[in-house]
Amino acid sequence: MRPLLAVDVDGVISLFGYDEAPPPSEARLELVDGSLHCISLRAGERLGRLAEHFDLIWATGWEDKANFYLPQMLGMAELPHLTFDGAARFGSAHWKLGPLDEYCRGRAMAWLDDNLDDSCYRWARERTEPTLLVPTDPAQGLQEAETEALIAWGSGLIAEAAERDS
Repeated sequence: MRPLLAVDVDGVISLFGYDEAPPPSEARLELVDGSLHCISLRAGERLGRLAEHFDLIWATGWEDKANFYLPQMLGMAELPHLTFDGAARFGSAHWKLGPLDEYCRGRAMAWLDDNLDDSCYRWARERTEPTLLVPTDPAQGLQEAETEALIAWGSGLIAEAAERDS
């Protein structure tokens, strides 16, 4: 079974907090529910590569809106999404732990987010299954270094499982 990859949107795909806007080859402004978002154009290709090694799920306050906007912007398929029942809080990620724990129970998982705090890392350490938290800089989002690290980690888990099963 492939590991899961929980993907946040704001600070991973939708960039903010930068001093200088990314060049048009890297990102473009998109209107999402009446708000402008700076969408990383590299994120779609990187998520596509990650989807070869992981089962992806949206872990974002955008919930089902992620599938309404992002697949067409990024050139990717729709993904399952977590529901947070109004618990979303900007500037933190701990409110995602309950739904993440329930959805990911029994499976190895990685989590891409720009707002991981001590409670997120404690939760990851306490999980029985292999868990990797990958923080992003919200001004840069998902970069090549994080993508390659995730691919190496996920490939390693799959190779270990294949060895055990042979």
